[in-house]
Amino acid sequence: MMVSLALLLLGALAAVLAPRLMSRADWPEREPVVALWVWQCVVAAVLLSFALSMTFSAAAAWQAVRGQVFAPAPHGVVEAYALGAHGPWSAVLAVVLACGGLWTGAMLAQEVYRAHTRRNRRRAELLVRAPLLPGEDPGGEPMVLLEGERPDAWWLPGAAPQLVVTTAALRRLKGRQLDAVLAHEQGHARARHDWLLHWSAALANGFPQVPVFAAFRDEMHRLVELAADDAASRRFGRLTIALALVELNEHRGVFGPCPTADAQLPQRVNRLLAPAPRLTAGHRLRLTATAALVPVVPLLVAFVPGLRALG
Repeated sequence: MMVSLALLLLGALAAVLAPRLMSRADWPEREPVVALWVWQCVVAAVLLSFALSMTFSAAAAWQAVRGQVFAPAPHGVVEAYALGAHGPWSAVLAVVLACGGLWTGAMLAQEVYRAHTRRNRRRAELLVRAPLLPGEDPGGEPMVLLEGERPDAWWLPGAAPQLVVTTAALRRLKGRQLDAVLAHEQGHARARHDWLLHWSAALANGFPQVPVFAAFRDEMHRLVELAADDAASRRFGRLTIALALVELNEHRGVFGPCPTADAQLPQRVNRLLAPAPRLTAGHRLRLTATAALVPVVPLLVAFVPGLRALG
């Protein structure tokens, strides 16, 4: 039963060390899309390690589970995992990990339900402030204009994502700045960033003491904005989207000396105005391929004893 313990230890080490390693890297801000992929692969590896550890622990504790998991395997493969030499902790570990999996599912369902409720409430409020004209389809227009004294623009996710812009924002945004804001929000919609935010929030809320999940949530909120900024800047230029961010948020006081809840905005604007050089295509490809191999590690740990027995 060393495989189950090895997988549990692997998942725990990845959960603790991955945030530290990523925080020391200087490339995620230069390549936010690659960083998003790396974070997803790391979290997938952690979850896969725990799921496989649960499976092997349950197989060691209960003959019925063992028969299902190793049904097509030769007798030598089953012996290679030494499933019979287990202690009473196997059942306890399997139950604890299974409860963790159920809790994860419950947190994700709760997060999706809350997001759905918030989205419906905001759409209802939007219909009150901007009633539909006769024959107009709800959600049929990609942009909705609202009367408002404060410049603001936000994205309403859903089956038909919409950009909501106030009239004050329309007066302040000049030239192609409105197009840049729309491209920024379209970048969120195309990449389905809302699902990344839901998934990371569910894990962080369900397991607040696990470092990798808390860091995953915080980095998702930061990196999706950087990725959307880059998507807009490729079409309309970095200066255009930077000025649009300033025009939309200057009244909030986020560019003053006192930190606010939107303290990342000045960093985003500075990043756009003074961009660091991107990584080379080869470097990006190597990072992407290496990240894709991270979830393979727990699979190798799980299958190596069986492959050795077959060999």
